[in-house]
Amino acid sequence: MSMTPAERQALLVQLLKQHLLGEISQGQMLKKLRKEVLGFSQTRYAEFVGVSRRTLTDIEQDKGNQAQSMIDTVFKPFGIKSGLTPIHPHVAKHMMTGD
Repeated sequence: MSMTPAERQALLVQLLKQHLLGEISQGQMLKKLRKEVLGFSQTRYAEFVGVSRRTLTDIEQDKGNQAQSMIDTVFKPFGIKSGLTPIHPHVAKHMMTGD
């Protein structure tokens, strides 16, 4: 099943919100994007972005301490760059809703 551009964008926005609110981890977000948007296996995606499969597995399982440049590399195909994220979900919620 192929996603339309609008469906891809909606999924991306939904996952980013969930991540900012602390509902899903960075690794969970990457895994869902890799599978649902591209339909790639870990091996294929690792080759696509130029990292080892082991590194990709570690990122998706939230293991290790990856360099910011590595995180940027694996999220780049989805138009995402790592950056500052609020520690407290209520701050992120306030940022999104203005409440």
